[in-house]
Amino acid sequence: MTSTNDIRRSFLEYFGGNGHDIVPSAPLVPHNDPTLMFVNAGMVPFKNVFTGLETRANARATSSQKCVRAGGKHNDLDNVGYTARHHTFFEMLGNFSFGDYFKEEAIHHAWTLVNKTWGLAADRLTVTVYHTDDEAFGLWKKIAGLPDERIIRIATSDNFWSMGDTGPCGPCSEIFYDHGDHIFGGPPGSPDEDGDRFIEIWNLVFMQYEQHADGSRTNLPRPSIDTGMGIERIAAVMQGVHDNYDIDLFKALIAASGQATGTATTGDNQASHRVIADHLRATSFLIADGVLPANEGRGYVLRRIMRRAMRHAHILGAADPLMHRLVPTLVAEMGQAFPELVRAQPLIEETLEREETRFRQTLDKGLRLLDEATADLAEGAVLSGETAFKLYDTYGFPYDLTEDALRSRGLGVDREGFDTAMAAQKAAARAAWKGSGEAASAEIWYDIAERAGGTEFTGYTATEGEAEVVALVRDGTEIDSASAGDTVTILVNQTPFYGESGGQMGDAGVISSLGGLKAVVDDTSKPLGRLHAHQARVEAGTIKVGDTVHLAVDVDRRDALRANHSATHLLHAALRNHLGGHVTQKGSLVAPDRLRFDFSHPKALTDAEMAAIEAEVNAEIRANEAVTTRLMSPDDAVQAGALALFGEKYGEEVRVLSMGRATDKHYSVELCGGTHVRALGDIGIFRIVSESAVSSGVRRIEALTGEGARQWLVARDERVKAIAALVKTSPDEVETRIAALVEERRALERELAEARKALALGGGGGKAGPAVETVGGVSFQAQVIDGLDPKELRGLLDQAKSALGSGVAVMVATNDGRAAFAAAVTDDLTGRFSAVDLVRAGVEALGGKGGGGRPDMAQGGGPDASKADDAVAAVRALIENAAAPA
Repeated sequence: MTSTNDIRRSFLEYFGGNGHDIVPSAPLVPHNDPTLMFVNAGMVPFKNVFTGLETRANARATSSQKCVRAGGKHNDLDNVGYTARHHTFFEMLGNFSFGDYFKEEAIHHAWTLVNKTWGLAADRLTVTVYHTDDEAFGLWKKIAGLPDERIIRIATSDNFWSMGDTGPCGPCSEIFYDHGDHIFGGPPGSPDEDGDRFIEIWNLVFMQYEQHADGSRTNLPRPSIDTGMGIERIAAVMQGVHDNYDIDLFKALIAASGQATGTATTGDNQASHRVIADHLRATSFLIADGVLPANEGRGYVLRRIMRRAMRHAHILGAADPLMHRLVPTLVAEMGQAFPELVRAQPLIEETLEREETRFRQTLDKGLRLLDEATADLAEGAVLSGETAFKLYDTYGFPYDLTEDALRSRGLGVDREGFDTAMAAQKAAARAAWKGSGEAASAEIWYDIAERAGGTEFTGYTATEGEAEVVALVRDGTEIDSASAGDTVTILVNQTPFYGESGGQMGDAGVISSLGGLKAVVDDTSKPLGRLHAHQARVEAGTIKVGDTVHLAVDVDRRDALRANHSATHLLHAALRNHLGGHVTQKGSLVAPDRLRFDFSHPKALTDAEMAAIEAEVNAEIRANEAVTTRLMSPDDAVQAGALALFGEKYGEEVRVLSMGRATDKHYSVELCGGTHVRALGDIGIFRIVSESAVSSGVRRIEALTGEGARQWLVARDERVKAIAALVKTSPDEVETRIAALVEERRALERELAEARKALALGGGGGKAGPAVETVGGVSFQAQVIDGLDPKELRGLLDQAKSALGSGVAVMVATNDGRAAFAAAVTDDLTGRFSAVDLVRAGVEALGGKGGGGRPDMAQGGGPDASKADDAVAAVRALIENAAAPA
């Protein structure tokens, strides 16, 4: 038997050997077509090449492209499991010519591969052509030798392909395989064409026209080829089975499902096992390509697929979560062709197990309520939309699961009634919101969100992408267009721009289009928490609602933000390690040029603590461990040891960031919705530049990373060099030289102080000291000294007291306009005079207040040194008055 892997390899090798580049599958999330939720055809990754927006060195390519059809207009979800050929995930084999070869070579390759290389019998093959495409009809006769009756002209749109209402288009030619007359059905175009006997295996699109808005068509200057072959269908043909679910790949997955549940894989269980096998592929590949379960956008579609499979696991009686246990089988079957499955296997398994564990609680409750609500309904009846909405709104039971659960019982659901109830709830919520006291101008965001839905953020995995403009806002009002010179807020359906939240600043970058638009985005915010609003300056061209635009984040700025944000997580962990578990985040700022982190701690950090914290963070950076992301419920995340961020609002699910080396758990595990480095080595270096108080019990660290830290260190090094030059030494010796200068200055200051003392006491140069006079019968000595350190006053007064024997001494030291005043009274006179009273009189004359000390020695000061003589006079007067007869 030819395996699915053999078929894929054979196809690619055939076209690779005929001059085609073998191109790896693009991710399932398209970044070149904002109108698509997922890549749903092999040509999607090459769309810009076909339209001339991009060029390739080689005009030939071939691929096996991953595709998903489970959302929007391309939605096969409800049929999966109940038919032979519907899938949510499938592979599209294709060969492409971008203006190189055309119909003849395309038909030659197709026939050579299926008939000559793969050996499919010519009498089992039938082809169709568009009814006016005589060229293709003649080429099939010439190349394949098919008779006229097996080259069928089809006049419907099924055999004419177009990229949209305008743009490239052209006729198709399809190859059908006849599974035999034991299966009901007729050839294409016949009354029985909807039977399963004749199955389309390959579609060749001859892209030769340009469709114009007025309905006219002109020939393309370089006609192209786009083909698509579903690998599951051709595998069924080549493995001699009629049902896609009987091919080797699905048989392996279904067998694993049967073994894990202990149930038969046929009979009543068949549909459930098929759903599980199909949905396992879709969910695993979506997770591997960066989509995680959510309540809107692509994440919601993923969750729908997951939960549909999980309900069928419940039907089979699986006692424990099932899906994650099947991932190793899928990886064994497809991991070689798609290595992203191998890389993401741990994340896929963990996401599936967590989602299924959580969903089982919802499912058990919802099914009980559903049984109660439908107990009296006869087959063919319809469950009211109001009841279905109650199950959804109150108990978290999604509409599509209600519909799927009732389908097997022959019951329907009133979708219109469900939608009416949903609209009523939205209207009530909006009315409540209007009365909440928010600024009236903010209502515009609610209008946009209600009409267009939330913005899907693609920036965890991309920094560029295409989007559709859903609204433009200027001065609080919605507008239809904006032109060069305008400042406008741009809202799109999906964006790689991060909106400011959780302390991280919003992204900046450029929004452009082929029509000449250039809008510079200075900031991105998140109104209502689910819209991304790009504040932009239109520098060229015009932007209109409905336009398709290209968004490009400023990558250098984003990388700096990533580094600083990841560094805050490491800093938080290091602080807790060194200061204690009481440390919690109290706020942060993540800017491109710096980070700021506020945390609870009662006192300033010592230099040793800061050095240890900084060293530990840098050690984790050097270890360069990968940063991993998981989605969990907030409760599960906290139970798993994750730290919740201050001020962050959490919904039903949170992103859990794990980084650093792990023992029992990673160095840092936190809840965070921001953007982060892929590996810690991307941070480069971490440097604390300041630590300070914010408020009582809250400290703040400011730090730099990467290039900012390097520039800061360079600037500090330059300052060291400049200082070394000033003190005339080398940078290596600057510390020793400055220490010597400091000691030299201290010695000089000591010498100067001694000189001033000697001068004050009459020493040095033969000068006499201050004169001693008699005031009120008491020996009195006073002196005003400029430039004397006030600390020297007490020592000088002690010497003056000793010299006086009996008396009062006062000294005033003047410095920079201020004056220090001190007084001393010998012990024999303290009964008559108090030094404290004398100082207070002198200080008051200096314009000051108070002063203090002991009766024998006191000191104070005042702001006006020019009053120094007045201060001495005030003390003299006080002594004289005390001596005067009463």
